[in-house]
Amino acid sequence: MASRSEKPQKFHGRIEGAADRCGVAGCDEPGEFRAPVSPGDFDGPGQWRYLCLDHVRAHNSSYNYFTGMSPDQIEEAQSPIAGWERHSRPFAHIGCDPPPAWSSFTDPLDAISARFQRGDRSDMNPFAEARFTANERKALRTLQLRDDIDRTQLRQRYSELVRRYHPDRNGGDRTHERALQAVIEAYTLLNSARAFA
Repeated sequence: MASRSEKPQKFHGRIEGAADRCGVAGCDEPGEFRAPVSPGDFDGPGQWRYLCLDHVRAHNSSYNYFTGMSPDQIEEAQSPIAGWERHSRPFAHIGCDPPPAWSSFTDPLDAISARFQRGDRSDMNPFAEARFTANERKALRTLQLRDDIDRTQLRQRYSELVRRYHPDRNGGDRTHERALQAVIEAYTLLNSARAFA
């Protein structure tokens, strides 16, 4: 921890005492700032070069992460759940059942708040596994419903989620179109489920 008498660094990210020179040809200033040559990804860092203060300022003012991307790729990169579809290590499940697959959720916050059952499943409905197929249980998770619902509760939940996600009902917000599509598909599957016959 710095004492009060020490002045804080004036420039964030400066590498004090850098031995290498600026990466711009003909510049004799020390390369104290790291600048990306190409954007990285979630699997590792991108490529870097070291620049002096003046050249890193020029680099930052002209750098555009989205250069070369199509409009769809830019929209996907700006999504609040960008990267959610990537494979990640499973949670440890010692002492409780394995967690549901990440792909079972359309919203990351639903996955974070998912409850994990302890090894004792006596509180669960014993007919749950037989009542719904694996795809139907996935659809129930999409609609955030338990396995003991009836058709009326299914319709109520569907109506609530459509009102939340449909652009005509939420002021024209089209950012929830994927979630809306998942809700419609889940409802269509469950509406014809054998459990409601």
